[in-house]
Amino acid sequence: MTLEHSPLFSPAKIGAFTVKNRLAIAPMIRVSADNAGFMTQAMAQYYREFAEAGFGLIITEGLYTDKRFSQTYRYQPGLSDIEQAKSWQPLIASVNDSNTLLIAQLMHGGALSQHNKYRDHTLAPSPVRPLGKQMTFYYGQGQYALPEQMTTQDIQEAVEGFVAAAVNAKASGFHGVEIHGANGYLLDQFLTPYTNQRSDLYGGPLENRLRLYREILLAVRAAVGDDFIVGVRFSQKKVNDSEHLWPEAIEAAWQTFTMAKNCKVDYIHTTEPQASAPAFANSPSLAALAKHYSGLPVIANGGIVNGEQALDVLENQEADFIAIGRAALANPRWAEAVRHGKTLHAFDYDMFKPLANLESAKSYFQTRI
Repeated sequence: MTLEHSPLFSPAKIGAFTVKNRLAIAPMIRVSADNAGFMTQAMAQYYREFAEAGFGLIITEGLYTDKRFSQTYRYQPGLSDIEQAKSWQPLIASVNDSNTLLIAQLMHGGALSQHNKYRDHTLAPSPVRPLGKQMTFYYGQGQYALPEQMTTQDIQEAVEGFVAAAVNAKASGFHGVEIHGANGYLLDQFLTPYTNQRSDLYGGPLENRLRLYREILLAVRAAVGDDFIVGVRFSQKKVNDSEHLWPEAIEAAWQTFTMAKNCKVDYIHTTEPQASAPAFANSPSLAALAKHYSGLPVIANGGIVNGEQALDVLENQEADFIAIGRAALANPRWAEAVRHGKTLHAFDYDMFKPLANLESAKSYFQTRI
């Protein structure tokens, strides 16, 4: 069924920009940068195809923010200096030609760092070893390291890293940044009680556990001005904990999404295994709660594989934009296929063998031809 004339392909605003449709590429780590943290030619082609296929918005994989403790994966791209940021300019020029917006996701791994060429240990809110094992398809092996507890100076340096990376993103031509506050990485570690056992202003009550989000969002907005998109991503589940729920439930949703609105972000991005699933017992989805409590544009991600599912989320007014992840890896021209009613391929985890990088994906598609 063609969806060419559906709301999926209608324009909508985020901040000062108009997005040509409601379809976004979700951020997905591809461990394919060079060792200096620069974007490679293979990465440029990977993102360019999504733009050429009609996605209105592309959110990059997580980019590390400083040369201290933020790097999380081997061959992860960075925005820790202007040279790393400028490596994205050829891609930015090409997505502009496609009338696609490019958002840089800013990420600090905290205790989930599997590789950091700048430091030989990890930092986190509290000295708590993360659950689970490192992800082998991102070059990880064995248990996560036991992190050291961040001092207030460490926290301030992390804030400064996010701000500097956002300024670098704007200077190099990105349309905006997304602060990665989800999936178990540093900000989410502050939000989560079992990884945040602090007794200072950053620990204990929910308001304190949200403090780092507020400091980063307010500082980034002040640094980049109102004409640059600033978004923030939230989740309950983590890459190393697929069962976690916010213990304060609806109260957490209200405080969290109200906080984001008060920090003058332009959008909220929620990600859960199933975008439309109830966030808590007898509640709407996390995306719908974000929309209700913030009144901001909301991007919903999770488990959406075809156009009909994406359209349902829009028509049920749970979100304003749909972020496609694994389905787009299996179908790089997903937006074009949905628009014209073409057949979609199912995602296959063999794409991540031996690694979740672009070389493995290239080999996978070559065998499928």
